[in-house]
Amino acid sequence: MLGTGANGSCIAVDLVRGGHDVVLIDQWPEHVETMRAKGLTISMPGEELHVDVDAHHLCDVCALGQTFDIVILCVKAYDTKWTAQLIEPYLAEDGLLIGIQNAMTTEDIIAVVGPSRTLGCVIELSSEIFTPGIVQRNTPPAKTWFGLGSLDPSTAGREAEIEEILKCAGRVSITSDILSAKWMKLVVNTMCLGPMAMLGLAQQEAAKLPGMRELVLKIGTEALAIGQERGHRIEPIFGLSEEDVADTNRLLEKLFDKLVSDIGPKARDCVLQDHIKGRYSEVDQINGLVVEECEARGISAPANAAIVEITRRITAGELEPDPANLDLVLGSLAG
Repeated sequence: MLGTGANGSCIAVDLVRGGHDVVLIDQWPEHVETMRAKGLTISMPGEELHVDVDAHHLCDVCALGQTFDIVILCVKAYDTKWTAQLIEPYLAEDGLLIGIQNAMTTEDIIAVVGPSRTLGCVIELSSEIFTPGIVQRNTPPAKTWFGLGSLDPSTAGREAEIEEILKCAGRVSITSDILSAKWMKLVVNTMCLGPMAMLGLAQQEAAKLPGMRELVLKIGTEALAIGQERGHRIEPIFGLSEEDVADTNRLLEKLFDKLVSDIGPKARDCVLQDHIKGRYSEVDQINGLVVEECEARGISAPANAAIVEITRRITAGELEPDPANLDLVLGSLAG
């Protein structure tokens, strides 16, 4: 498990409890030292887990003296390239690297380890970490979902190997078009991460603000349209069926409402956590990617561009996450 922040820790604990031999590698020194001394604590609605784990610092990788059959990459999207390069010498020749991440990171992984050692994955899992060794998991395994897909004929059929492992952590679906599934998740993330985080509110609370629902649907419409320009089709995610996404008139609302419902009323998304921690978020790789793809085709994406700009100002310290930022975005779009 390369990257054991909130989601990586949750998945790792489930795999350990499922009887798998799991090595945890992370770049947060205090987190690694706490895991070594006290294990991992995962707090979920109605349950708390305390599990001993085999945790290592990044600098330990060269001294582990082993190769890995499966590497699950749970780092931020912008850390994909260098972490894939770090672990590539230690990935078995017939091993698999699976990026369980936001954004469209699969091509970055393939560029490093090759298509025959890459599987694509989409995830629905909400969790938070602010204290080393302690994770709040908002979506327990029963509400967690993974979508898996092969990207090359050489890996066709190997999804079943990973499905059997990830079943310890949630429900698993196998898709024939994993890139479309990843874009569908990106569409949802354009609506639910940066826009909610800029308000400094949990998602269910943020979604109730006047004008917010209309804004997120405009953001999602831009993202969905450019995805179709890229050749992606509408693919069911979050465990939904083809029938569930057949009504394209309500597709975005259905996806948005399902995610907000699944994560619960108090969940703080990963971008809001980044704002609170004063660190760079994935908005550039999510809403920013929509803007870049549109600009490359001579199309505008003003709603996504507004989220990118507000997020940039928050990261730079010019703004704080606050409900007043909604007025700034709506004002820029009205102008």
